[in-house]
Amino acid sequence: MPARTDSFDLGRMRLTSGEGRRREIDVALDALRFAGETYDIEPAIVTAVLDISAMTRGGYALRLRFGASLRGPCMRCLEPAQPQVDVDSREVDQPGGGEELSSPYVGDDVLDVHAWARDALVLALPAQLLCREDCAGLCPVCGTDLNAAGPEHAHEREPDARWAKLSELKLD
Repeated sequence: MPARTDSFDLGRMRLTSGEGRRREIDVALDALRFAGETYDIEPAIVTAVLDISAMTRGGYALRLRFGASLRGPCMRCLEPAQPQVDVDSREVDQPGGGEELSSPYVGDDVLDVHAWARDALVLALPAQLLCREDCAGLCPVCGTDLNAAGPEHAHEREPDARWAKLSELKLD
């Protein structure tokens, strides 16, 4: 099992202004709870590429890249889904640069890789996790899987509610 990196000491890189380094690190990713469902991440430990650049007035420009897949139920048909997600995230941390140039993942020259990777993965997720792009979902009337039922699946239309009182008329 590869050694995982939860935090990375940026200060030990001893980068001079304008200098950069690239490191491959192994980052553990925990299962996600998304829309009331739990999605396991595979692999649980991903190999990520971390680019670190020292900025001219102090601080760092950072880039994190990795790929992972989530395993859980499709949000339309509840069948197993395993979408692939590619993450490419950037952060800047420059002391005295204000809130916009202050990364929540960097403190005292230590990068919280675990938190950054998790947040970057969540932000890279599609709005719906599906088994396939054209998933038709479940029938709202009977719950049949519309992917298997085909286009001939149909139900009798409900009567228009505006005419409901007419059904109470008794004609002798």
